[in-house]
Amino acid sequence: MAFEGWAWTNEPADWSEAGEGLRAVAGAETDLWQKTHYGYSFDTAHMFGRTVEGDTRVTVTFDGDYAEQYDQAGGVLRIDEENWIKAGTEFVDGALQLSVVVTRGFSDWSVVPAPGSPASVTIDLERTGDTVIVRYGLDGAEPVHMLRLAYFPPATPALAGAMCAAPAGKGFETRFRRITVT
Repeated sequence: MAFEGWAWTNEPADWSEAGEGLRAVAGAETDLWQKTHYGYSFDTAHMFGRTVEGDTRVTVTFDGDYAEQYDQAGGVLRIDEENWIKAGTEFVDGALQLSVVVTRGFSDWSVVPAPGSPASVTIDLERTGDTVIVRYGLDGAEPVHMLRLAYFPPATPALAGAMCAAPAGKGFETRFRRITVT
């Protein structure tokens, strides 16, 4: 098994392993969000990974059948429901966006248009000390473009892996072609 020792948080009803990767269908009304702006808290996104301590690097290459507002997929580092970072792509206002949410009790959100129409995206979350640097690459390119630098509590165990969610839609399929945690 390629993912020995890995586990789901909020396991989706429909998923399967595929070589180095994973296929997952995000369930309807799933999300990761805490309080800011919308006033609600959700910790229902599908997250697949393993727990790590200290410095780590999460790299995910994926594509999805985005269709509804806020359909999202990518990588995640999660300590608990109020301390996490998710980074990837999100379908916002009819277009694919590169997206990062950093949560320390309250969520913040940043998006930028995904350049062109990428067939796949690679997201890299590199945790060093008290910092996570988020980088991306498009269509198989290495993730060299910095998207965000954020504080993250150091030396605290965190789930490291992949995530997907469909906050407003009926659900959608994501194909994680590669998921690595080093």
